[in-house]
Amino acid sequence: MTHPEDVTVQVYAEDPISREGVRGQLTLRDEIRVLPDDGSTPTVRIIAVDRLDESSARTVRRFRVHGAERILLVAGEIDDAGLMAAVAAGVCGVVWRHQATGEELARAAVTVAQGEATLPPDVAARLLTSVGRLQQHVLVPNGLTPSGLSDREIEVLRLVSNGCDTAEIAVRLSYSERTIKGILHDIKTRLHLRNRTHAVSYAMREGLL
Repeated sequence: MTHPEDVTVQVYAEDPISREGVRGQLTLRDEIRVLPDDGSTPTVRIIAVDRLDESSARTVRRFRVHGAERILLVAGEIDDAGLMAAVAAGVCGVVWRHQATGEELARAAVTVAQGEATLPPDVAARLLTSVGRLQQHVLVPNGLTPSGLSDREIEVLRLVSNGCDTAEIAVRLSYSERTIKGILHDIKTRLHLRNRTHAVSYAMREGLL
């Protein structure tokens, strides 16, 4: 568990006024240490944007590629597509710009540093609505669950977790061994999983098994 006194942040914003505003708020907080942009790795990367949209999500992905694991967004406006894209890209928290006092920014940064998510209630409600629409219009018509796995794929992983080999799974589900191997390969490729054990662990974390 990360303790508040361990929390370091770096702030990114295309607008220097926004950047210095966030930095200034946090510099006054004893529980946060603001790092210079010197290549050091912060506990939390704070990204301030005027509008949370798909362009902002691309910025998040760029930082994630360069090793920023925990990202907190400060946004003036939020569109639903951008919110979904940002969450998919790995954003851990969102703070409205008009609520971004030093106290609120510090609270959110500490929460994110501890591996937890933080969203304003209205943003969380919008996210749940967007997820519901995604499930209704995209996942269900394609036979997928919110985890991105189909019922058939989940059943294969359940049998793997019970110790069944490819031949046993094929018999139980009335598929060929080649089909079972193809299903497992598709799961590992699509979800970037290393092997069967990793796939089963993923399914267990998602509460599917």
